[in-house]
Amino acid sequence: MVRKILLTALILLLAAGAALYWYSRPLPILTVTTWPGDYGHAQQVAQMHPFAAAKRVDVHIADWEGQLSDLKGDVIDFELPRVVEACERGMLEKIDAATLPAGADGTPAAKDFVPGAIGPCWVGSVVYSQIVIFDPARFAGTAPATLADFFDTVKFPGKRLLKRSSAKYNLEMALLADGVAPNNIYIQLSTELGLERAYDKLASLGPNLVWYDRDSEAAQRIRSGEAAFATAFNSVLYDPKQPDAKPLGAIWDHQLYEFDAFAIPAGNPRKELALEYIRFATGSAPLAGVSNLQPLGPARRSSFSLLGKNPENVADIRSILPTAHFNTAFPVDDGWWRAHGEAMDTQWRSFVAGAR
Repeated sequence: MVRKILLTALILLLAAGAALYWYSRPLPILTVTTWPGDYGHAQQVAQMHPFAAAKRVDVHIADWEGQLSDLKGDVIDFELPRVVEACERGMLEKIDAATLPAGADGTPAAKDFVPGAIGPCWVGSVVYSQIVIFDPARFAGTAPATLADFFDTVKFPGKRLLKRSSAKYNLEMALLADGVAPNNIYIQLSTELGLERAYDKLASLGPNLVWYDRDSEAAQRIRSGEAAFATAFNSVLYDPKQPDAKPLGAIWDHQLYEFDAFAIPAGNPRKELALEYIRFATGSAPLAGVSNLQPLGPARRSSFSLLGKNPENVADIRSILPTAHFNTAFPVDDGWWRAHGEAMDTQWRSFVAGAR
């Protein structure tokens, strides 16, 4: 009996010692590099803080501006064009998609993530997209609903704003609106005939085509009445700093989508901990948490049923998330743009200058 009591006491003492060590030991450090501002804040709330608490890890946040010459930290949040480039240049660790957890509803990761979200070196987290916005007050009877409506200046009159800086998005949009099948877009753009077709479609806007330069201009110039339509990122539909701003209409048909994605710098000594963070942060619930705070769609389908209202201002932004309108969504091929971008830019500048 005495032995039993002593053995039990010893076990309890060892357990207490182990617990004391666990909670008093120096915490492992993980640095997550992401974008400053509201998006980084959303990640801290929905991903970093919960991971730190659950795994007893000291998570540090570092800011960056997306330059490949400035890779730092253990996990980096990339925009898709940069992560594709970094992966092709051997700057990132390979990630085995088979190690990613299933969705909250049990769907295997390979089927749960939206197309393109999982790459050889990255795991997508949030979806952003280029859409068409419009002034709903101009079209109180029948609102425009398709990409083809953007080009129908008879039925839907008014100026159309396109971003001047790049052919990307504009060329894909033109061919999609002209009836080219989504899986043939980049095949067509790889030919002179396909390019001519895209530029002819854009030129069909005639004097209704107007250029803008800064992302913030698109919504401003629609609200001011200067234009009826504009291409813009979906995030312009939600501005918590201007809750009473004039509402904008949106055409989600054939939205052009891309990702932010997590990746790990090549040779990182904390690779395993970084992978653990990525598996946690891209789970169904953490991704839903980010999307509750920012107008960015979760890259997992299973996250959508977990979405709710913004916990900080009680706004409900589910209807303006890209993944709420994914039936005709078109994935931008940044590998293609990396291979053809320089040639495209030369022709695009000629078109913008009116020389084409």
